Parts: sequence; C-alpha cells; structure tokens
Amino acid sequence: MPKQVYTKLVKKEKLLDDLYKFSVEAKEIVDIAKPGNFLEIRINENLDPFLRRPISIYNLNKEKGILEFIFQVKGKGTQLLSKKEEGDFIDIIGPLGSGTFKLEEYKNIAILGGGIGIFPLYELAKEAKQDGINVNMYIEFRNKNLVVLEKEFEEKSSKLTITTDDGSYKNSGFAIQYLERDLNENKLDAIYACGPLPMLRAAKKLAEERNIPCQLSLEEKMGCGLGVCLGCAVKTANSPVDNPQYIHVCKAGPVFDSKLVEI
Repeated sequence: MPKQVYTKLVKKEKLLDDLYKFSVEAKEIVDIAKPGNFLEIRINENLDPFLRRPISIYNLNKEKGILEFIFQVKGKGTQLLSKKEEGDFIDIIGPLGSGTFKLEEYKNIAILGGGIGIFPLYELAKEAKQDGINVNMYIEFRNKNLVVLEKEFEEKSSKLTITTDDGSYKNSGFAIQYLERDLNENKLDAIYACGPLPMLRAAKKLAEERNIPCQLSLEEKMGCGLGVCLGCAVKTANSPVDNPQYIHVCKAGPVFDSKLVEI
C-alpha cells in the first residue's frame, strides 16, 4: 500500500547541469519498495504546477531508511524541484506500481539501460548481485559528457559495458549491439531493460527471437500515478484490431513481461 510522507531532503547532489540526485528520509517507503517502483512527487504546496511528477526510485538504503531518486530538469515542475535545498521537506507518495522487476531463479542476467532509463536499474542490479546472480550490465549514453555514476554501476555489476552513441567514451554504438554480441557467446537467463522506446523495442525483438524472458520498464507520461486519469495507457500484445485492449503503466506496470505489451 503506497504511503504519503513528508520527507526531509538530507543530501542534494548535482550530477550534471540538468541532473540531480536527491536523498530523503523515507523509511516507510524504503521498507516496502521493490526494484522498479516509482514515486509521485508534489513540487510545492500551491496548485502550480497542479500535478505531481512521477520519478523512478534509484536506490533503497534499508539500513538507514534513506530513499534516493534521480531526475532530469525538463520543465517547470522539475526546475522547481531542483531548487529544493538540504533540510527542505518534500511531499512524496510511494512506492507506486504493481509491476516490478522479478529475479525469479535466474543465474545469469543482462540489464540494459539508456539515458535516464539507467537509474531505475541500479536497485535491480544491486539486489541481483546480493543474491549471487551474475549481472551483465549494458548502459548507453549519447556522449562522454553525459556519463554518470560509472563507479556505482560497476560495483553492482559482474560485467559493465558502457557505450556512447558518438564513440567519445568506451564502446561506440548502441548498448544492445554489445548485449547481442555477448549473447552469441554465452547463455543469458533473462533480459531487463529501461530506456528510450527504440531500445525497448530492440530488446523485446531480440528476446523474442532468442526465446529469452524479458522484462521492460516503460516510461509514459503519468498524471496521477494511481490509474485514475488513464493517461498512461499502452496497448496489449495480440489484442484484436477492431477491439484493442489497453493497460495502464502506472497501475499494472511500470514493469511488464515484453510479450504482454505492444510498443
């Protein structure tokens, strides 16, 4: 059951000019959250902006009850959020989403992420490594200047592959190309992905061609985060053309079996 809490911002880090990591005291959320859950954050106490902002969970420090999330400044709401300072309080509802990452009995997995989609994958990689699972992580950035948290992801991976679209750092090209290369050499039990839609489509296609389980974390615009506004609908796979069926990312997801959704 989601909790609404007024959390204190205990640490604010500027990762890039438009990218921030916030650490807040939120034991009530941390105790029940799972990899793949997200938050709905109220920007301020007035009605401008009116809607909360959905932001994924980056890290859960269960020992200290500290919740970490990372967001990119994209508009008025996130711009205002970025002005918060240590000691300020933030109104957060979470954890949200009934569809979360599931590790099952896998022993050797691939985790694929791109852009800000890499951040919801950190807690998954951390939990998997703690469970003794071999974690092959593939993360993609546009260029060298946008590479962040490399050390943190390296610590939670058995093998970390970083790519940049322009080849300015580490490997050149798309992360999924390196995942597919490794897949040709080694058996993978499952693929987990979060990132831009073209990346998710490619992951879905690759997984289905190779008959590998695949879980996708979808990023859709969410008004309420509770399944009320119906703004984050995605089409289910194999639904009739004359009677398409939809499910809502905030309620049924944000993580789905790739075979269940049409993207």
